[in-house]
Amino acid sequence: MTPEVTPAATSEAISATQDDPYLWLEDVDSDRALDWVRARNEATQAEFCDAAFEEMRTQALEVLDTDARIPYVRRRGEFLYNFWRDADNPRGLWRRTTLDSYRTDTPEWEVLIDVDELGRADNTKWVWAGADVIEPELTRALASLSRGGSDAVIVREFDMLTGEFVPDGFELPEAKTQISWEDVDTVLVGTDFGPDSMTDSGYPRIVKRWRRGTPLAAAETLFEGERGDVSVSGYRDRTPGFERTFVGRSVDFWNRLRFELRGSELIPIDVPTDASSVSIHREWMLIELRTDWTVHSTTYRAGTLLAANYDEFLSGTRDLHVVFEPDEHTCLYHYAWTRDRLLLVSLADVASRVEIVTPGDWQCEPVAGIPDSTNTVIVAADDLGDEFFLDSSGFDTPSRLLRGAKDGELEPIKFAPAFFDAENITVSQHFVKSADGTSIPYFVVRPGASDGPGPTLLYGYGGFETSNTPSYGGVLGRLWLARGGTYVLANIRGGGEYGPSWHTQAMREGRHKVAEDFVAVADDLVRRGITTVEQLGAQGGSNGGLLMGIMLTKYPEKFGALVCSVPLLDMKRYHLLLAGASWIAEYGDPDNPDDWAFISEYSPYQNISSDRKYPPVLMTTSTRDDRVHPGHARKMTAALEAAGHPIWYYENIEGGHGGAADNEQSAFKMALTYSFLWRTLGSCRA
Repeated sequence: MTPEVTPAATSEAISATQDDPYLWLEDVDSDRALDWVRARNEATQAEFCDAAFEEMRTQALEVLDTDARIPYVRRRGEFLYNFWRDADNPRGLWRRTTLDSYRTDTPEWEVLIDVDELGRADNTKWVWAGADVIEPELTRALASLSRGGSDAVIVREFDMLTGEFVPDGFELPEAKTQISWEDVDTVLVGTDFGPDSMTDSGYPRIVKRWRRGTPLAAAETLFEGERGDVSVSGYRDRTPGFERTFVGRSVDFWNRLRFELRGSELIPIDVPTDASSVSIHREWMLIELRTDWTVHSTTYRAGTLLAANYDEFLSGTRDLHVVFEPDEHTCLYHYAWTRDRLLLVSLADVASRVEIVTPGDWQCEPVAGIPDSTNTVIVAADDLGDEFFLDSSGFDTPSRLLRGAKDGELEPIKFAPAFFDAENITVSQHFVKSADGTSIPYFVVRPGASDGPGPTLLYGYGGFETSNTPSYGGVLGRLWLARGGTYVLANIRGGGEYGPSWHTQAMREGRHKVAEDFVAVADDLVRRGITTVEQLGAQGGSNGGLLMGIMLTKYPEKFGALVCSVPLLDMKRYHLLLAGASWIAEYGDPDNPDDWAFISEYSPYQNISSDRKYPPVLMTTSTRDDRVHPGHARKMTAALEAAGHPIWYYENIEGGHGGAADNEQSAFKMALTYSFLWRTLGSCRA
């Protein structure tokens, strides 16, 4: 049984914005819209929240709340800082300890901010959004708190010495704020200063210098962007001996104008505007290229990491050193500085490797002591010292936290528990050709005793150069793998698994390649006998939710069930809703007829058919998501109901773009997902 079906609406009826019968569902907090949400939430809970669901919810919460998981840290001065949630502290604790204590099985933590206690005092369900601690003094912090998990935050100044919020300190009301320390009595801030101070994407357009003891209205304007920009920002590098102020304009999602601000003089940093990253550390500048860059007679390939002396580069010298250069199998994943060394993580056919680079000669040395066949990431690196932390895990291998220091030796310092029996789990990587002949990799994780096809969950994202790598998932293992399900991770284009070109070829008019890659993997799973169409489910969120919408409306015969979370779906109006305008560079501009010609081919909301058979869908979102508007999921659900398709809907009243504000909400959402999948794809074994 599905929720109540409203009067029919054809795809033609919703093809034009003015004819959209469900536009009222974009009114996020209206009584009418929330009544609609509650009715569907109740129907979904009544259908799927049974005894099996409750067992899965309990098991998921055990994974999320267990004290045995690794408390990840970053160093500030003599302390290691961590943010922690558990059953007793669902909203979390910001806390710190020493390295000696951290090495023990039961570290002694000093709690700085108890978010649950703060929420009770304020009568507000705060969600922690981080803290900017002034360095190197480490005496004050700018703590950010979100109402229900939204991107918009309030900011309060916190005294690190007294452990109290500062009376009459720096404080900002709720907004999508960007703030950083210039000195102990001055901050650089971009926020909602009033009319015309935000971009069309809803982010700060102006950076100001705000001095202690003065009203925000008196803050000095330092830098302004345009209304059509995505955002502007400013920050002060307070590294002793290398103090500099930087400002920049993100003119679209992929292009940024960068400047150093000296007094009132703006000095352009003449690097490609579409560089993936530009970082300045002490005397060095690193430039990561998204597209080819020719300097004098030398062309550097997209995906290359270049180094230069910053001051010399600013003076016009172009003495560039290649730190990393990709090939057809490898790409740069991420990097981080300690004081005197550079850590590089690269991917080779989606498997990670780690190197340490010495600045100056830029020689790379592999890091020894990292387990084979695992996904390794940099957790933290101390750019004022020599310490760094790496985390290594695999689909069937729980996380190991490794600490490195000046001697380069890695010290295993923490081990995550195993949350499911992986003894008989097999992991394999396969490749399949997409429609244009491109070879697409994917991982298959399944019980070793599997004989023939079985329930399979295929996950994909395919956008914004985001790489999906093989890592451990305790909840996935307990609720899916341990019950006999197969999990598949598709490394489709649009991501960054093979560098920037893996993404750029699937932007705008190339977006059809994302869907074609995903369908190629789905077909190959059936062809290999891993699953059948009826037993194949797929899941994606945000941009991956858009992918699920495309699977539903263009390839419904390929799947037995779909889970679509915090999705974009109405691509005719996405740029008018919340942060949507910031993604025009990724998807195209629907107000431009040439762009709409290719967007309209796949926009799920405009391509619903009442004549084709669709698989069952679970649609989830969050009322408090102020990045991807919940109206996408609401309107798509209403239109699918009207067309007579099987659709289940759940909207968390909190949660932001992550869909959950605490571990209990996360456990509920995960259990609901797996309850739906087992119900639609096949029975699980407990």
